[in-house]
Amino acid sequence: MSDQIYNVLFLCTGNSARSIIAEAIMNRLGNGRFKAYSAGSQPKGAVHPNTIELLRKMNYNTDFARSKNWDEFAVAGAPKMDFVFTVCDNAANEACPVWPGQPMTAHWGIIDPAAATGTAAEVHLAFSEAYRTLNSRISIFLNLPMSSIDRMSLQKKLDQIGRSD
Repeated sequence: MSDQIYNVLFLCTGNSARSIIAEAIMNRLGNGRFKAYSAGSQPKGAVHPNTIELLRKMNYNTDFARSKNWDEFAVAGAPKMDFVFTVCDNAANEACPVWPGQPMTAHWGIIDPAAATGTAAEVHLAFSEAYRTLNSRISIFLNLPMSSIDRMSLQKKLDQIGRSD
C-alpha cells in the first residue's frame, strides 16, 4: 500500500454548502490518506448556517469551514491537486468552475441545498440529502484501489461515481 497522501479539491459555485460538506466528509473518511479542500467559482463569502449546523450535529469540527475562491488553489505554493471534483448541479444550469492542470477530474453534481426553499424541515432535508449523497460517493471513491488501477480505468470509475446515488 502506498504512503502517498492524495489532495482532493471539491468545487462548486458558492462554496457555502456542497463543497464544504464534501471537504468535511473526505477529511474524516480519508483517514490521513486524503487531504480535502473546497472552493467556489463565485464564493458567497460565508458558509451557509445550515451547513455548519448539519456538520456540528454529526460531530464534525467546523473550524476549517470558510467560503473561498478557487483561485486560491491556482497560485504558486498552493497544494498540488490529485483529484478535482465539481459538485455543482448541471440540471440547475449552474456555472461549474473548470480546473486547469493535470489532476483527475469528475463531475459529481449535487442539487444545491443552499437554494432549498420551503419549511425549515424541508430545507434541513435538502442538506441531509446532499450529505447522504456525498458521503456515499466519497465512500465509494475511497474504496478504489488507487495504487493498482490505471488512469483510464480510474477516470471511468470517477465518472460512474458521479452518476450514483
